[in-house]
Amino acid sequence: MGRIALLLGLCAGMAGAEEWRALDDAGIAAALTDRKLSYESGWQQFYASGRTLYNVGRDSWGYWAARNGAYCSQWPPADGWECYAVEQRGEALRFVGSGGDITEARYAD
Repeated sequence: MGRIALLLGLCAGMAGAEEWRALDDAGIAAALTDRKLSYESGWQQFYASGRTLYNVGRDSWGYWAARNGAYCSQWPPADGWECYAVEQRGEALRFVGSGGDITEARYAD
């Protein structure tokens, strides 16, 4: 009986390790600063300066910041900021928009 309980406990712990974990400002900054992410159709580099380079066949420079528990970005010539909740599971990140849209990425560096 003890072995079964131990196995069930281990399985529950392993399942918990696979859950998406919401990141706060510090977690977002740690997850993105000076890192490169790979998306299904391109990649993005996040610089400590607050600049970001997104590439889907051509370079697009913007700005990024961690604000109020979200990843926020601005892409000139637009002057508004768009913000997304960020969740992490191991080497994978996902960005969740206010409408529930999800973009997944993996570390590429």
